[in-house]
Amino acid sequence: MNAPLKITKIGNSAGVILPKELLAQLRVGPGDMLYVTQAPDGIRLTAADPDFGAKMDLAEQIMREDRDILRVLAK
Repeated sequence: MNAPLKITKIGNSAGVILPKELLAQLRVGPGDMLYVTQAPDGIRLTAADPDFGAKMDLAEQIMREDRDILRVLAK
């Protein structure tokens, strides 16, 4: 999808209005969070938290290391 986005003034800030087709592709709506990350070819806009994968890797490591403690706590 190639669509120009106009920057508009919103109070003391600036914003863009995303077309409904783009919102549908991102599977987001009003109140949802979007994440902007740097990419080699510019910026990337995504609905997925880029830090989530790292947090899940850490959680899995902790669960593996403390399996016995977690089993006792689950009782």
